[in-house]
Amino acid sequence: MTQNVAIVGLGLIGGSLGLALKRSKQDIHIIGFDRSYATADEAYRRGIIDSIAPSAKSACEKADVIIFATPVNTTAVLLEEASLWDFKDRVIISDTGSTKKPIMEAAKVLTDKGLTFIGGHPMAGSHKSGISAAKEHLFENAYYILTPHEGASSEQINQLSNLLQPTKGKIVVLNADEHDRMTAIVSHFPHIIASSLVGRLADQEKQQPFVKKLAAGGFRDLTRIASADPTMWRDITMQNREELLIQLDGWLQEMESIRTLIFENDPELIFRFFEDAKKFRDRLPSTSEGALQGALYMTFDLHIDIPDHPGVISEITKILADEQISITNIRIVETRTDVYGILVISFQNTDDRKAARAVLSRTTDYSMHIL
Repeated sequence: MTQNVAIVGLGLIGGSLGLALKRSKQDIHIIGFDRSYATADEAYRRGIIDSIAPSAKSACEKADVIIFATPVNTTAVLLEEASLWDFKDRVIISDTGSTKKPIMEAAKVLTDKGLTFIGGHPMAGSHKSGISAAKEHLFENAYYILTPHEGASSEQINQLSNLLQPTKGKIVVLNADEHDRMTAIVSHFPHIIASSLVGRLADQEKQQPFVKKLAAGGFRDLTRIASADPTMWRDITMQNREELLIQLDGWLQEMESIRTLIFENDPELIFRFFEDAKKFRDRLPSTSEGALQGALYMTFDLHIDIPDHPGVISEITKILADEQISITNIRIVETRTDVYGILVISFQNTDDRKAARAVLSRTTDYSMHIL
């Protein structure tokens, strides 16, 4: 029996989800809707969806499973509107938002009517956005968090989990509070810190213009996430405000302790501070060792020591092109006090990075280092 799946919002996440579901062995018909008809048309032409709905309401009323792949604020509005829609019996409704408590609260208008809502958050992203950037493997080796409403049965959670299996993500069930607390710690709060570090650099540049050039190495990599969409992060900050305030209070206490540490200038205590941080950081799981992608979108970089002679970069990129290995970015690093290798090549996933390292090791004499 055909299962109708509605995807509302056909950007990077919704489009990639559609492509992933197309790999399913189940009989699935994907109904797509996007407020941009050009986006919906592209999704249909690429085979991401099987039919275009004229409205979100039309898509949802025909579906057995509904996934809102829209920004959290938009999803909250749609859930309010959906309280007036007619749904099929035993429909399962989900979303892909990166904060869950606001979504679960918005979904209460549906769960109060006996409908099943299971929040979702695929922890994957890309340096690009929109339907044109959609990839069927976007969610592979990434955590896909589900936050079921208390009324959802284990059978319904399993049904949604089985539907999502073709994404090849790791399905984990949490409650909304746990999700938002943990993502605040490892994703949302680091974005704020990265942005504040960039702000400090911008202030210092007024007196020391050359400092920006020195930031092209490790500082640039450390603060990469500050380049994310400011509209999205404005919304996330407001949506997860309570958890972020808790993290900021803890951070301020930590910074005061570190200030005291530096003021007192005890070499043993200062050494222990860096040693403890190094030990804990070195124990964190690494994607190069097979760990799953975490909450932060990451690039998969290969750092290469190369000689300075004409044509060396084109030689390397040709080797990768001949092996059908796609790169997402390439750059030269001049300030390298804490970065290995002058050439940095970024890949979409860990498999591409491994393949690139293997082929370059076989065909060149360059020394490879992966951070």
